[in-house]
Amino acid sequence: MTDGERYRFGYTLAGDPRYAEVDFDMVVAADRSAEQVIAGYQTANTESHTHLRAAGGLDVRTAHPVHDQPRTLRWVLAHMTSETVRHAGHADILRELIDGTTGR
Repeated sequence: MTDGERYRFGYTLAGDPRYAEVDFDMVVAADRSAEQVIAGYQTANTESHTHLRAAGGLDVRTAHPVHDQPRTLRWVLAHMTSETVRHAGHADILRELIDGTTGR
């Protein structure tokens, strides 16, 4: 999710070239603690909020197209919301496998 935040809000929306080639392989280095991973995501989220505030409205066009189509901030928000929900669901499945507790 950290890379997704930086790619979609930093690169696609704001045009920051540092995030043009993020690594979406979803592998966390063995020497990174859970706290470091969470802190990295929180930092990326803060950066995303900065880009959102700077954009000036939901209909602003992204700096870079997506699949050769210009997109709006509204599209980026909808896309990132669906990505976040999907990955939260994956995390919940893993948690259920560990502790056996379901939400029912």
